[in-house]
Amino acid sequence: MQRQPLVIGNWKMNGSKALVAHLATAFASQPELLGQVHVAVCPPAVLLNAWQQATQQLAVAAGVQDVNEHADGAHTGEHSVQLVAEAGAEYVLIGHSERRQFYADTEARVAAKLRQVLAYTEQPLRAVLCVGESAEQRYNEQTMMVIEAQLESALATVKADQLSRLVIAYEPVWAIGTGLTASPEQAQQVHGAIRKWLENKWGASGAAVQLLYGGSVKADNATALFAEADIDGGLIGGASLHADEFLAICTAAQARSR
Repeated sequence: MQRQPLVIGNWKMNGSKALVAHLATAFASQPELLGQVHVAVCPPAVLLNAWQQATQQLAVAAGVQDVNEHADGAHTGEHSVQLVAEAGAEYVLIGHSERRQFYADTEARVAAKLRQVLAYTEQPLRAVLCVGESAEQRYNEQTMMVIEAQLESALATVKADQLSRLVIAYEPVWAIGTGLTASPEQAQQVHGAIRKWLENKWGASGAAVQLLYGGSVKADNATALFAEADIDGGLIGGASLHADEFLAICTAAQARSR
């Protein structure tokens, strides 16, 4: 089964209106690329509208980096699924390792956020569930035990007909922002195991879920990573802040659509 390649840029707490304009111009020069690779950018929420305006003539999606697990209420500084959908987001990152590590995103919270996104049908969003292990867990050969536990918790109530709105991003915590990257073989081993887990649970519908790799992906390693059978694209951090680098990564993913 051929899965459409997908590349998502996560700007984290970076970016500016100038970067929005610069990256949009760069993408405008690559219409063929955008026809073969799904591309989304998750800027800080305050730049979401600027990104949409700059790319309204382009086949580039917008996303947000987090969402609250409640539908509404007294949650200062937070955004509900309805709010981000009405603002025009198409993708929502859930359970990024930085949210888990620094902002109290427990397994229960991650699961609740995912339920909110998948239950919202007024304007369906795609949930990007992030999973991954720490350096210590990898050293202790606990990688798949940790990831399977994260999958079990987050996806416990997900139904087969919701899987078309699910993306899973494997992001080894030890490779995020460190300059270290899992080798293509290491990444494929985990992606293959995730694919098998999904297939065992949901059959062909599970096998069709797009799997992304995130963890210091750059132009010089993207081609080798995306050549692996079960890596359908990338969740890109720092490199998505540089137009030439980000477009090169998207071009590397383009080969999967041919």
